[in-house]
Amino acid sequence: MLRWYLILTKPCGEALARANLERQDFEVYLPRVAVAVRRQGRWCQSVAPLFPRYLFLHLNEGRQALAPVRSSLGVSDVVRFGAHYAIVPDGIIQDLQKRADPETGLHRLATPSALVGGAPVRVAAGAFEGLSGVFERHAGTDRVVVLLSLLGQEAAVHIPAEFVLPGRAA
Repeated sequence: MLRWYLILTKPCGEALARANLERQDFEVYLPRVAVAVRRQGRWCQSVAPLFPRYLFLHLNEGRQALAPVRSSLGVSDVVRFGAHYAIVPDGIIQDLQKRADPETGLHRLATPSALVGGAPVRVAAGAFEGLSGVFERHAGTDRVVVLLSLLGQEAAVHIPAEFVLPGRAA
């Protein structure tokens, strides 16, 4: 019988655990997400696990044992509730796989925006930190256009969305 088990990995050990389990002929699913990270003062895209420290293992209970899984490099333990292992329903794994981008296999997290056209905003980071303005529009998935009063004139400025907060500066 095939079942999906939830595996707890060592910190930052998801890729190592996946590689070692796949080398032992286990089917492993590690959902990943594209995230914005700051490196050397610049924002760039990086790939991270959707569920840090966790991955899913598809185990054929009649032919494979969990004992080698627990001792694999990168694996901390098999998640359990009391004496019972955590079994993940097939539908959940299938839904996760369907939601991933078909080309890259990455998930995209949709963040609901509290920003609407004409709303007052303040810039919380970056070159314009501390300034107040008016939200104009979204410019792609990770940038927004804000009208700022600069040198006595209104200027439309493209700013990373994570730098902009609703409300005026205090």
